[in-house]
Amino acid sequence: MSIGKYCNRDVVTAPPGISVHAAARMMSQYHVGDLVLAEHVDRERCRPVGLITDRDLALRIVARNPPDQDDLLAVDLVPRPLVIANQNDDVFDVILNMRRANIRRIPVVDDFGLLVGIATADDLVGFLADRLHELSLLIRQQSLREEDIRAEDV
Repeated sequence: MSIGKYCNRDVVTAPPGISVHAAARMMSQYHVGDLVLAEHVDRERCRPVGLITDRDLALRIVARNPPDQDDLLAVDLVPRPLVIANQNDDVFDVILNMRRANIRRIPVVDDFGLLVGIATADDLVGFLADRLHELSLLIRQQSLREEDIRAEDV
């Protein structure tokens, strides 16, 4: 199961040079908890270079209230090199990589490194819950079938 099948393809992007205040306004406008900072390679496609979250804004700007916050760019809040997933990566490998990197969101790219979507911990929990539900239905179905077989034997 490749992550490309399950990632959210509706990604809000912003240029790396966007101010933190403009980034916060974009998150509010689009009702999202993150922005993928990306450099456009053409009109429709872009290459992710960073990711900023509402948590980054809350903990690094609001809570600390730095004196230079009006001059800060979103890219200044990117804490580490961007961890990405290829759209062909296995869902479970992506989950493991997210845990290892201690991240809840991961941009998904194609073989050329261009953005195709984003996978979030919340989305992946939903994916796993759906699979577990299907498995529980199988178990229930087999139990009912065994009861029918026992009833026929009587």
